[in-house]
Amino acid sequence: MNLQEKPFYLTDEQVQWVEDTLAALTPEQKVGQLFCVMGQDFGSEELKTLVKDYNVGGILYRPAPAKDIRAWFEPLDEAAKIPLLKAANLEEGGTGGLSDGTYFGWPLTVAATDDIGMMEKFAKVCAVEGESVGINWTFSPVCDLDLNYRNPITNVRTCGSDFERVKSFCSQYVRTLQENGMAACAKHYPGDGVDFRDQHLHPTYNSLSAQEWYDSYGAIYQQLIADGLMSVMVGHIVQPNVAMDINPDLRFEDCLPGSLSKELLTGVLREKFGFNGVITTDATIMSGFTQAMPRKEAIPTAIMAGCDMVVFTTGFYEDYQYMLDALSSGFLTEERLDEALMRILALKAKVAGKAPTSSMLPEAKQWQAECADKCVTLVKNNQDVLPLTPEKYPLIRLVTLGKDEITEGCLAAPGDPDYPIESSMTAIAEELLQAAGFETERFDIEKEELHGTKDLPKNRLTLYLANCEHASNQTAVRLFWAKKHALDVPRHGEEEPYIFVSFSNPYHLQDVPRVKTYINAYSCHRPMIEAVIAKLLGKSEFRGVSPVDAFCGLPDARL
Repeated sequence: MNLQEKPFYLTDEQVQWVEDTLAALTPEQKVGQLFCVMGQDFGSEELKTLVKDYNVGGILYRPAPAKDIRAWFEPLDEAAKIPLLKAANLEEGGTGGLSDGTYFGWPLTVAATDDIGMMEKFAKVCAVEGESVGINWTFSPVCDLDLNYRNPITNVRTCGSDFERVKSFCSQYVRTLQENGMAACAKHYPGDGVDFRDQHLHPTYNSLSAQEWYDSYGAIYQQLIADGLMSVMVGHIVQPNVAMDINPDLRFEDCLPGSLSKELLTGVLREKFGFNGVITTDATIMSGFTQAMPRKEAIPTAIMAGCDMVVFTTGFYEDYQYMLDALSSGFLTEERLDEALMRILALKAKVAGKAPTSSMLPEAKQWQAECADKCVTLVKNNQDVLPLTPEKYPLIRLVTLGKDEITEGCLAAPGDPDYPIESSMTAIAEELLQAAGFETERFDIEKEELHGTKDLPKNRLTLYLANCEHASNQTAVRLFWAKKHALDVPRHGEEEPYIFVSFSNPYHLQDVPRVKTYINAYSCHRPMIEAVIAKLLGKSEFRGVSPVDAFCGLPDARL
């Protein structure tokens, strides 16, 4: 293993540090380095014990205020014999690591600008804001292809369904992020977005043929590896056709999720693609991992299959002992353990041990607004309502679907004007419309009753604002209408005008196929709402390019 070549490019001194550090570790300390734990799962004193006595290799804190993240890491840095990998999910901007960071927008937001330069700005915000609290390793980019509009977890977390766009945008993200001193960890190998199910709930399947996979997902990973990608996160996703291509004796029923598959990890990533960086599991608390085999076998099997680190545990002490037992029995070999440690330590030599920078990007909010302006996509406009004017539609009725509460502001102290505050998507839209001279009213299902159409207001337009977010541990991202006769459905589309705006899911046309004017905005924050309203009023052009098939392959959705 040559640590002076891609992806680590270590100096002689750094290589010496890796070799000396490895030689000084006991078997127990080596096993501890294999684990990245969730910081909030433990009390502060117990976490110090895990770092000092169990020698855990990495920690991820869920987003919290920057001052808290810095304060939590400080005693752990003092306790650590080996610098820590400090992880975050910087998928949507600085807010993936610090709650008062910049919510730039989900990757699909950036992809919809069709501007590779915007991805560079996005990645720089992620790197700089993450490093401001000491984060040195991000579980991003999501380089899945969103090929199945029913998938509840990929969605706006991806750069879309177009292979070339996903490859180029993820490549730009990795290069920019790592040029700014942070290690990227591309996910979710072997690739989510084909299945319509969620790997958090059970193993899912990437069912492409082997050649289709090599030409798409495989080509994306090969590009990122060529770019110097430092690490890969492996999902609990089965790719049977590729696994059986590597091992013709393998049967479909014996194919394992990527996190446990020697064929996909050692056979493809290591041997076929030549990847020499760190491979880590996705969270092993997920049912996609726990349902694959008994945990006592699964934890060491992940390492023997080719993973170097285990992310999150259902019980650290239990998993730690499973790894020690496997080492003692010979199932986990010393050779494989040392190989994993060499890569972990090489990654640490490259990015760990640096103090928080405390520096910020003054351009972050400007770039966030620029991205919002460029991404908003007019998917469908089959009626003559735009631009909206008070003369044409003096009354705007607002119908809210999904989550109305949003967070405003970024990177400021309590009391400062920009400090994150809870706000309302509907209230912001209402404020902007009223300032433009419109009268507004909010749809109230309790007051609404079944009625005919002869008394429909002639001067009213109904504006739907949908913020139905993707999330793990759910089976669908769909619109769910009111139990009271579904009275919030746009039922009179031939007799009164409706505009539907989605702020967080590009696929709502499957549920409102007859809406004549449909807009995708991909993320929900104030600059995005401002951009949408400006475009509805004709003050700004629609510039977004849809990164996915927003019509969901449904011919009637185009009517």
